[in-house]
Amino acid sequence: MAPPDRPAYREPAPAKLNLALHVRARRDDGYHQLETLFAFCTDGDWLEAEDADGLELAIIGPFATELSRHDNLVLEAARQLAVAAGHDGGARLTLDKRLPVASGIGGGSADAAAALRLLTRLWSIDPAHAATVAPRLGADVPACLLSMTSRGDGVGDALSPVDLPDISGTPVLLVNPRTALSTADVFARWDGEDRGPLGDWREGRNDLEAPARALVPGIGDVLDWLAAREGVDVARLSGSGATCFALFDNEEARGSAAAAVPEKWWHLASHLR
Repeated sequence: MAPPDRPAYREPAPAKLNLALHVRARRDDGYHQLETLFAFCTDGDWLEAEDADGLELAIIGPFATELSRHDNLVLEAARQLAVAAGHDGGARLTLDKRLPVASGIGGGSADAAAALRLLTRLWSIDPAHAATVAPRLGADVPACLLSMTSRGDGVGDALSPVDLPDISGTPVLLVNPRTALSTADVFARWDGEDRGPLGDWREGRNDLEAPARALVPGIGDVLDWLAAREGVDVARLSGSGATCFALFDNEEARGSAAAAVPEKWWHLASHLR
């Protein structure tokens, strides 16, 4: 993916996928005990920054109108990083929002993580401050900060790097029925049944698929459509949805599928990092 053509510090915010997501229990603190395998695409949003007196955020791109410039996790990440590092400088940030909002593929978490990486460079501060701030911003932000294939336990923020060289470069197609979906609403509908631990991710599952499909029946249509494409290895829901993904055996099959995605759905043809 080519970054915007402007002279500034730039940082990608890759789309996040949950190759498998097992919900093991509902915790006393209201969160859920998870076992998941994170992977990241080579495409996603882009963030750029330049020096400024204060903190400013502009949002461009296909999904810019769906976000607030003021109540935004990118700005919150910047504020918390500045406090943690004792830094009194500013930044003019521009978010190129290419991924749908509330779609189960990182979104705001990936953007916040990109802000932490980008401002660490712009402000010349210790990257350890970014690692400290990330968990405060959301359960997926630590994984997005790493942006590498990893296993997530706890609420998804206890990370263990996983070496899966066979998936790097795999052609992937992301498809969303153009419906935003609240993560809290999906978790609230989880039936509470522990269906077992995460072992081989290919034999795994996404325990949030059933509640997500109940809220957005179009997810089932997308999954059925993806599973029927030629050359599909795995087709699954990512996160709490509504974005689904399919991994393909080869570029040609992925390209044919991408060309056939119904116009009513959003899609992105990419690769795993």
